Amino acid sequence: MPEYIYRAVTDKGLIVKNKVEDSSKQSLIHRLKSNGLMPIQVMQVSYVGKRTKKNKKNINDIEDIMNVANSTNLLNTEAKRNISLIEKINLQLAATEKITSRDLVIFTQNFYLLKKANFNNIHALTTIIDSTENLSLKGILQDILAGVEGGDYMYTTMEYYSNVFPDIYINMIKVGELSGSLTNSLEQAVRYLDDNNDLTRKVKKIVIPNVLQFIGLFIMLIVGTLVSVPTIEGVYKTVGSSATLPAQTIWFNNVIHAVINHWYVPTVIIVGIVAGIIFYINTPKGKYNFHYFKYTMPIFGKLIYSLDFSRFVKAMMLNLNNGMRIQDALEVSKNVVRNYVFLSMVETSINNILIGQSWIDPFEKSGLSSSMITEMLKIGMQTDLSEMMQKLVEYMEIDINNTLEKIMKVLPQLMYSMVGVVLIFFVLVVLVPMIEVYMGNFLFSAAGL
Repeated sequence: MPEYIYRAVTDKGLIVKNKVEDSSKQSLIHRLKSNGLMPIQVMQVSYVGKRTKKNKKNINDIEDIMNVANSTNLLNTEAKRNISLIEKINLQLAATEKITSRDLVIFTQNFYLLKKANFNNIHALTTIIDSTENLSLKGILQDILAGVEGGDYMYTTMEYYSNVFPDIYINMIKVGELSGSLTNSLEQAVRYLDDNNDLTRKVKKIVIPNVLQFIGLFIMLIVGTLVSVPTIEGVYKTVGSSATLPAQTIWFNNVIHAVINHWYVPTVIIVGIVAGIIFYINTPKGKYNFHYFKYTMPIFGKLIYSLDFSRFVKAMMLNLNNGMRIQDALEVSKNVVRNYVFLSMVETSINNILIGQSWIDPFEKSGLSSSMITEMLKIGMQTDLSEMMQKLVEYMEIDINNTLEKIMKVLPQLMYSMVGVVLIFFVLVVLVPMIEVYMGNFLFSAAGL
C-alpha cells in the first residue's frame, strides 16, 4: 500500500503532519475530512512497496525452478543480503526517477489508442500501468486509477500532479471527460505534446549553439582585454614608444576594471531589477500586463496567441458537438488557455451572452484576433458553428505553420546578428591593438619618426 505524507489543519486552526498508508490519495483526503481535518498538502513518498509486492508473485514457481536447476546454493544468507541491497538501491533510484516529456507522450499515445479501441478508462489505465517502467509515473497512474474506480474524473487526480501534467494538458482531459469526447481530447493532447516538443527542439537547435558562441566570444573579449592590454602597454613602455592603445580598447579596459573593483554595485543593480520584475509579475496587474506582452512581443507573440486560440476553438468544438450550449462550452473550454488576457476575453464573452450581446465581440475588439477569424465565427453563428469551427481550425493550423516557418527563418538571422556584433567588438577592442603590435608601427614613434 502506498505511503503518503500529509499536512492538514484542525478545526482549531492547528497544523498537523503525519505519514500514513492508504489505498489512494483521494481515499486519504476523504478520511482526513471525515476526521475533521482539512488537507493542505498530500504527497506520495514512495512506490517501492507496490513494486516489491509485484515481485513476490509466483514465488512457488521460482522455488521449483531453482530446485530443478540445482542452484539452491544461491539462496544462502550472504547472497540474499547482497541481492536485496542491490534491489533496494535500484528500487529507490527507480522510485525517484524523473518523469520526462517522453514518458508523458508515450502514456498519452497508448491511452489514446486504447480508448480508440473502445477500452473503458479503468481497463485502459490498468493495461498501461502493467507496461509502465517508470515507477514514479506508475505510482501516479495507480493513484489516478484509484480515483476513477472511486467515481472521480481523471483530471481531478491529475490536478494534484501539476508538476507532471501541464495545466493545458489537464484541461484538455477535463474538456474531454465533461463533454464525453475523451478520445478526441487525447488526440489533441498527443498533437499538442508532439508539436510542443518539436517546437522546443527546433528552437533549441537554433538558440543553444548561437548562445554558446555569444558567451564564448564575450568571455574571449573580457579575458583578451585583461591579458593583452597590459602586455601591449608593457611593450610600449619597454621600447619607449609614445604610441597609445585605440580609444575603444582603453574605454572597455576601464569599464572591466571598474566592474571588477566595484562588483557589488552591478550585482545589487541586477538583483534589484530581477527582484522588481518578479514582484511586479506576481501582482494581478503585472501578471495581466506580462501575459499581454506575450501576445504582442516581437517574433513569438502572434504564434503564442494563435496556438492558444486554436486550442480554445478545438475545445469549444468538442463541447458543441456533444450538445453543449455556447455559454456552457465557453465556461468549460476557457481553462484550456492559462493566459489572463485570453481568460478575460472569454469571461467577457460569457457576460455578453447573459446580456444578449455577441460573444465574438471581445475577441474582435481586442485587436489580437485577425479579421478572418472573427468573420468566420460570425458566419458560423448564422449557419453551422461547429462546422465553421472545424474550417477555422484548419485555417489556423495552416497560419500557425506559416508563422512558425517565418520564425525559423528570422531567428537564426537574429542570433547571427547578435554574435556578429560581439565579434566586431572583439576585433576592435582586442585584435586591432594586437595587429598594430605585430605590424610594429609603434617602433616608429619610439625612434622619433
